[in-house]
Amino acid sequence: MATFIETRDCNICIDPSVSLGPKRYGLPPHPLESEKLDEHWKCIREYAGKSDILVLTHYHYDHHDPDAPEIYRDKTAFIKHPQENINRSQKVRAAYFLKQIDGMPEKLEYADGREFSFGNTLIRFSDAVFHGTGSRLGYVVEVSIREGGDCFVFTSDVEGPNTNEQTEFIIKENPGTVYLDGPLSYMLGYRYSYESLDRAVENILRIISETDVEKLVIDHHLLRDMNWKEKIAKVFKAGKEVLTAAEFLGASNNMLEARRKDLFKEHPVSGNARMVTEVEE
Repeated sequence: MATFIETRDCNICIDPSVSLGPKRYGLPPHPLESEKLDEHWKCIREYAGKSDILVLTHYHYDHHDPDAPEIYRDKTAFIKHPQENINRSQKVRAAYFLKQIDGMPEKLEYADGREFSFGNTLIRFSDAVFHGTGSRLGYVVEVSIREGGDCFVFTSDVEGPNTNEQTEFIIKENPGTVYLDGPLSYMLGYRYSYESLDRAVENILRIISETDVEKLVIDHHLLRDMNWKEKIAKVFKAGKEVLTAAEFLGASNNMLEARRKDLFKEHPVSGNARMVTEVEE
């Protein structure tokens, strides 16, 4: 979900990191996924370098990279609070991350529930909200960036949104564009309930009906599901522009993780494929 926002006052990069799902269909990442990861990581580092401000919404490795502390050098860093409203796993990762970047940022601020101004640009953060439907995976902060009459909201990993707190922040900010990570529909029935999916769709429809949103960019969790459009069919009937991140950029969707089983059939791998061991939990 790494995202670059440019205003007249500053350049902002949110969650400058990238990683691969360690297991899907019982398979490790295909080499084609690893190649795409390297390509995107190079691009993310370039945009982080162009940024004045780096935002870190939580401490999962697809949203932060503790082994690239140099990208924070001389930047303003707004980060999820490393000790409050955080589960044990992320607290350990946060402590390590802070040790890695020690002395590098020009300014380091805990972001939860706060706002910061840069000229006519206002960056506002939600209070810590669930990473999903409960606290098991920890908490994230949502991000609102406003310049004049334009507002953009980045949800981070709300997996929906599912809760009132996640949804109300978006509605209150009244954005024109929302980047939403979407429901965890590819784990429907075992890690993500049908009730949660229904609630997520209802909350997305609330956002559409109660705000001035014109573009709804949905990606990340939802695009791990080849049938993602069917899972949120009601959203497409609500009269707003619904796009994937790739479509927003004018590119074609390339759902490599969702197609991993087919990738191994179409492009057999000999020897040991590159393995990824880190998980999101």
